[in-house]
Formats: sequence, C-alpha cells, structure tokens
Amino acid sequence: MSQFEDRLKKAIQRGEERSNSKQASERAKAISEEEYRTRHTDFRLSLSEHIENCLQSLPNHFPGFTFETVYGDTGWGGACYRDDLDLLNKKRRSLYSRIELTVRPYSDVHVLELAGKATIRNKEFFTRSYFEKIADVDIESFVDLIDRWTLEYAEAYSAKK
Repeated sequence: MSQFEDRLKKAIQRGEERSNSKQASERAKAISEEEYRTRHTDFRLSLSEHIENCLQSLPNHFPGFTFETVYGDTGWGGACYRDDLDLLNKKRRSLYSRIELTVRPYSDVHVLELAGKATIRNKEFFTRSYFEKIADVDIESFVDLIDRWTLEYAEAYSAKK
C-alpha cells in the first residue's frame, strides 16, 4: 500500500472517531423533555417575579397606574395601566396607557420567550419578543431586557404626559 493510502485511511478513521465522539457528546448534552419543562418553569418563576418587581414600582412614580399580575394562556408576568380623560378642545376622549411584560408558556420548540407590549396615550409604543433556547439561556440577558424595556417605557411616558 502506498504512503498516501495509509494517510487516507488514518484520516478517515480520525474523522469517524471525531464524529462518534461528537454524537456521544450531543447525546450527553441532550436534555429530556421533562428537564426542559423544569428549566422553563424555573426561569419563568424567576423572571415573572422580576417583572412584577419592576412594574410594581411604576405606580409609585406615576400615580394613577394600576398594577396587575398576568398569568394564563398568554404567559406569566405583569402589567401596569391607566386610563386618562382628555378634555382639550371641549372633546372628551380616553387616553389609555399600558405596559405588559410576560414570559410565554412552555412549548415543544424548547425556547424561553419574553414578550412585551406597550401603549402610551392610545399609541403603540412597542411590541417586542426575545427568546433563547432553553439549553443556552443566559438569565441575565432576560433580566437586563426587562429592566431596559421598563425604563424605556417610563422615560417615554414621562416625556408624553
């Protein structure tokens, strides 16, 4: 056999070994469905508590806002809202403002999703969604987003009062 043939066989063998070890590590990394659910629940509980803490502080700075806990089919989290009456130009109109942040329910796509919707004085301010694979979740990135979205809303609301 030629020297090239020997090197070719060794290269093929190394490739097969690499493939086998990669498959073995992927199997070891793979999480069961129950583990995905458990992780999602843990993340959801932590994040929904953080959402509540952030949004509950808005009524302290903007009297008239009401906080409500959100849970169910749309997700878990919280919302703050208020309904103002505008009497300019002798017209009566209602000006609705609301921010809602939720962690979406578990699904078989194995992602953790944060959703946010905000309205200021009847105008949509934002509708956002952010997600990461449950296996790769960096909880701090979600906490930072919750803080950032709440602060953006507070700044925009105070500018439009």
